[in-house]
Amino acid sequence: MIKYKQRKEDTMKSIGIIAEYNPFHNGHLYHLNTIKEKYPDHTIVLVMSGNYTERGDVSIIDKWKKSQIALEAGIDIVVELPFPFATQSADYFSYGAITLLEHLKVEKVIFGSESNNIKDLETIVDCQLNNEDFDKLVKIYSKFGKNYPTALSLALKDLTGKDITTPNDLLGISYIKAIKKNNYKIIPETIKRTNEYHSTSIDEEISSATAIRNALKDKKDISDQVPDITKKYLEDLHFIEDYFPFLKYKILTEEDLSIYQTVDEGIDQALKKEISNVNTYTELVTKLKSKRYTYNKITRMLLHILCNFTKEKAKEFNDITYIRLLGFSPKGREYLSKVKKEIEIPIISKISRSKDPMLEFEINTTKIYAITSSNDLIKNEYTNHLNKGE
Repeated sequence: MIKYKQRKEDTMKSIGIIAEYNPFHNGHLYHLNTIKEKYPDHTIVLVMSGNYTERGDVSIIDKWKKSQIALEAGIDIVVELPFPFATQSADYFSYGAITLLEHLKVEKVIFGSESNNIKDLETIVDCQLNNEDFDKLVKIYSKFGKNYPTALSLALKDLTGKDITTPNDLLGISYIKAIKKNNYKIIPETIKRTNEYHSTSIDEEISSATAIRNALKDKKDISDQVPDITKKYLEDLHFIEDYFPFLKYKILTEEDLSIYQTVDEGIDQALKKEISNVNTYTELVTKLKSKRYTYNKITRMLLHILCNFTKEKAKEFNDITYIRLLGFSPKGREYLSKVKKEIEIPIISKISRSKDPMLEFEINTTKIYAITSSNDLIKNEYTNHLNKGE
């Protein structure tokens, strides 16, 4: 059984949430309200992906709207997960988010879980970190043509008897692994997930974000699936398909695509070959998808090309070097004022001329995101620096 370090008893009570809110829907509201009912006196700290997501997509609404929704829903502090962590696989994503919560001295992280069995998830993490046969089995399954997520699940089932294939449980395993590997003092806790993650149906009140995004794309009514605080921000929507002309230009004119993060040897040539034969983003993904290259791996790769995220940048931006505040409530301000002396990296609430290189790159990705927007999102990076929720 995994043992966790404990924070000092005089530490302010706080709960961490990690989310994309793409968009904020009834399931998210249920998750948040459940936490608030159980821990009414705790400060709620959200680490949120900005304008891009872990699956290699653009956020359907921009990060400032998402921050405002979060504050109106009852979040006390909103912190941005930087692009280099927000748009990569589960272990990178989890390390960045959990590290931000650790810097902010958060007591617990509470995440949705299909199994709602923290002991099983901890058993799996113990196996990944301490069983020498785990990596060997993953390599064997990979050699037989299994993609990494499948190889990982099969290896874990062989060694633990636990069959974990659902997305929130897999992400939860990465959260626990980040805590354990880095000796952090955060305690993980789960809440039972109440809907199917990949369901495309919007017949129920709590529907998946995927289903809601698809419905919005098809201009269907989603008024029963999202709270009122979300409905008023569903304008100027962003869809990855709208960025295809810019992506196509980049692929056609770039001499060496292999410089970009997640672009493996061989797939760069396939990209060059197929890009002239397709007219849409979906067609390109379909052409590239194979046993070796999953949908998510391809979409991340395409996003990294679009946003100029190179392997060199990935090596440079491999750790959390700042905390960027997107918003806070009065309760959140009080919490920050009490813990800021213990925080060892800069807290950035307003962008100045001297910027962290990773933050400067973040602003450049916003410029790309803003290409299809009618709003002045670039200006917001400098002026809409805090939504205080007052």
